[in-house]
Amino acid sequence: MIDATRKPRMQPFRTPSIRPPGTQDDPALTFSKRYDEAVGKINASLDKVDWEKAGRIGAITGILLVLSLALVLVNSVLATIHLIPVIPGLLELLGLVVAVQWSYRNLYTKDKRHAFVERLRNLRKEYLG
Repeated sequence: MIDATRKPRMQPFRTPSIRPPGTQDDPALTFSKRYDEAVGKINASLDKVDWEKAGRIGAITGILLVLSLALVLVNSVLATIHLIPVIPGLLELLGLVVAVQWSYRNLYTKDKRHAFVERLRNLRKEYLG
């Protein structure tokens, strides 16, 4: 006969183990040993990295990040300036004048064109290797 007044016993909640089934808990494996193990693995993987290549990639990534941030800032400033009635037309005219002057100074003769290309090559060698 079943006693209906008797309440079932509640089992205490146990957190599930992250160890694979069949392994026993090793009391000697403390946090500091796990930490040393993890840091050792990280150091071993970092020793395999070619830092010269990573430095170049990091520099290029940093330059691209700074350029994209600068583009966003310039875009927001130009969008604000575009709201003023006469200023956008004057800025376009100014840009055209500056572009024509620069082209005349740097690209008008064959010698100036070759000198400009050589300056670009030197800059590329200096910054990109």
